[in-house]
Amino acid sequence: MQTRTLAALTFALVSGLCFAGSALAETIVVDDQVQVRETSVDKPKRGSTMTQVEAKFGAPTTKHDAVGSPPITRWDYAGFSVFFEHDRVIDAVATSG
Repeated sequence: MQTRTLAALTFALVSGLCFAGSALAETIVVDDQVQVRETSVDKPKRGSTMTQVEAKFGAPTTKHDAVGSPPITRWDYAGFSVFFEHDRVIDAVATSG
């Protein structure tokens, strides 16, 4: 239970930092420290629908099933992942590799 709480807190902290950062920066964790990495990856905007994301960026390479309540879904693209709550983007983060 404590591990799940810590994981949820970490996700909330990192997500909050992503929303607070500029559009050209991504937060990453290196050696348990949150850092900012510059990126120029074009990603969906918060609030976009799944339909809008697919229309602009094409089909994702992977669609993960929704988990939790509210349901959170992840779509993976080359260079970034998109997180949806129901059918709306709540975050999009650049990925390495």
